[in-house]
Amino acid sequence: MLNTKIIKSKDNEKIKLLKKLKLKKYREKYNKFFVENLNIIKDAGINFSSLFVTQEFIENYPKELEVVLDKSGAGEYYIINNRLNKSFSELDNPSGICAVYERVKQKINFDSHVVYLNNINDPGNLGTILRSAFAFNFKNIVLDETCADIYNAKTINAAKDSIFKLNVFHDKNLKILKETKSRMEIYTTRLKGGEDIVKLKKEKLFCVVLGNEVKGVSKEIEEMSDKFIKIDINEEIDSLNVATAASIIFYEINKK
Repeated sequence: MLNTKIIKSKDNEKIKLLKKLKLKKYREKYNKFFVENLNIIKDAGINFSSLFVTQEFIENYPKELEVVLDKSGAGEYYIINNRLNKSFSELDNPSGICAVYERVKQKINFDSHVVYLNNINDPGNLGTILRSAFAFNFKNIVLDETCADIYNAKTINAAKDSIFKLNVFHDKNLKILKETKSRMEIYTTRLKGGEDIVKLKKEKLFCVVLGNEVKGVSKEIEEMSDKFIKIDINEEIDSLNVATAASIIFYEINKK
C-alpha cells in the first residue's frame, strides 16, 4: 500500500521549493520543474520525483490518481490543502495535482533532422511548436538563449506531453548550430527570397531554423544559412504566426 504524508504548513520545505520552481532561475538551480495538468502527467511516460494532491482531488478523481501512481512506481505522495495548492500554483484555478520532475539531459541525434529555434519568446508559441514537431516526427529541438523557457507553465500547457518525448537542447552562442552545420545543411525560414518548403522533402538530412515572427532570425544565423525557405501566402498578409508557420512546414516535409 502506498504511503501518504500530509503537509499543512506553508513553511514546509517541499512547499517552499514548489514556490521557487515558479521561477526559471530556480528551475535551473535545482534542475527540477513541475506540471499541474492531470492529462500531461498521465501521458508523460517518465516517473516524477514527487506528487502533491489535494483531498478534493483524491475524492473527485480516485481512478485517475490510481493510474498516475501505478505508472510512476511512486511509493508515496503528499496530501495538501487547497490553500497550500493555491500558494504555489501557476493556474488561476489550481487543478489539485502537481507532479515534480527532474530535468533530463539528452544527447542530440545528428542522424535525424534538427529544428533550431531562434528568439521564440512567447511561451504559448514555443509550446505549440514543440507539440507540432512531435506530431510530425521531428524529434531534435534546439532552443537558443533568446527563447522562452521550455519549463514555463504556459509552454508546458501548450506543448502537452511532447516536452517529455522530444530531444530538447539549449544552445548558447550558436555552439550547437555550428556543430549542426558541420553535419548537415541549414535551411532558414524567410518571407522574401526563399525557396518553396516542398523542396526540402528531397533532402535526406537538414536543419530548419525558425525565428521570431516579427524580427525573423538573427543576422548571424542568416549568414550561417545554406538556403532560405518560405511558405507561399497571400501578398496582403505580412507574415504568419510562427507556431502556425512551423506546423505547416513540419506537415509539408513529413507528408508522403
